[in-house]
Amino acid sequence: MIDYKFMKKFIEIAGRLGAQRHLVAIRNGFVAIMPLIIAGSLAILLNNFPVFGNFNMVQLLNHIFGDGNWQIVGNSVWNGTFAILGILLSFSIPYYLAKSYELDELSVGLISVASYIMLIPITNDGGFSFAWTGAQGLFVAIFLSIIITELFRILMKNDRLVIRMPEGVPGGVAKSFAALLPALIILILVGLFQTLVTTLTDTSVFELIFILIQEPLQGLGNTLPAAILVAFLNHFLWFFGLHGTNILAGVIEPIYLPPIESNVDLFASGMSAYDVPYIVTKPFFDVFVYMGGAGTSIALIIAVIIVVRQEKKHPYREVSKLAVPAGIFNINEPIIFGIPIVLNPIFFIPFILGPVLLTITSYFALATGLVPKTVAFLPWTMPPFISGYIVTGGSWRGIILQMINLGISVLLYLPFVMAGVRALKIKLENNS
Repeated sequence: MIDYKFMKKFIEIAGRLGAQRHLVAIRNGFVAIMPLIIAGSLAILLNNFPVFGNFNMVQLLNHIFGDGNWQIVGNSVWNGTFAILGILLSFSIPYYLAKSYELDELSVGLISVASYIMLIPITNDGGFSFAWTGAQGLFVAIFLSIIITELFRILMKNDRLVIRMPEGVPGGVAKSFAALLPALIILILVGLFQTLVTTLTDTSVFELIFILIQEPLQGLGNTLPAAILVAFLNHFLWFFGLHGTNILAGVIEPIYLPPIESNVDLFASGMSAYDVPYIVTKPFFDVFVYMGGAGTSIALIIAVIIVVRQEKKHPYREVSKLAVPAGIFNINEPIIFGIPIVLNPIFFIPFILGPVLLTITSYFALATGLVPKTVAFLPWTMPPFISGYIVTGGSWRGIILQMINLGISVLLYLPFVMAGVRALKIKLENNS
């Protein structure tokens, strides 16, 4: 028997978590830089063309442009995207957090970027190390963004620290002067903090956070139990009408973006997609588990078409036909709210158990070397089969794994679709 009081409380807490301003800002910050992440990933993928039989695109391009010269474009795109991921987030996250507080978003974002750069260790030749400007600096970017925004908010409440310009001064100039003293105080505090950390630990805050927090979380996230937990929670929330992907994004993406960045980087350096270290990444879920959207919804559409193929005007069939175009691009709201799946006990088991099973099959397929690991970051709207091929570095085995997973999910949905059809028929007969 389900404890409905507990369930109601859980949904209430999950709803609050999904609306929590700091987590929303983190989620929006990642979403804002997503086009750059995808561009960087595809650039590296293009730099590592797969071999098709006797046709080797790399040899052809080397012959035309000179050995490796054609890869300069892809490497440059990488340097402007993945290599500075931490810097990008140190602007986008405080921008959205400041916006939620109705502060000057641009000023807060710029102060945060300046603070982030102040904390980056300087190399022996006087430059910045790319090791800490990219994915390894994600947690510093997140923590720093929140702290800087909150400090700015507190300082702006003190009228003695805000320089007011007379009327008639352009708005941009007035905002810059208003932020001057708070910015100066924040940067001095960051400088003092950097000095303190360096003096006491003889290292940087980046290395400390990476060793103490980020590395253990990435190691834990790369395990099967953690992957199962993510798949379960995402769909458990979706079943109750809560956007599980968005609610969990602020927590999940800092853990699962660095692994794909590491895989892509190693793949770009010449390592095989079979040998890269991380199994569970964000594309792992998007490509092999969430086909058609949450709940592997495209499998539900196929199951409905199989079960009610003789009934042209059946409500399930009509909804599924309308959901097909969106489902191909992993958009599943039409099917989730049209069947519906939300709060429908008939579909509770396949909707939640299916993704968990696919997580297990995908994990073992990649862990045992039957399928290459993920080495590209794709838009989540990339259709199945195309995504499976690209994300595994151009391997047909990625497509085969998607086909197997899709077949498993369809078989799991079939008996429950049959039960749903019978239940709907009884309901319509009773209402007639």
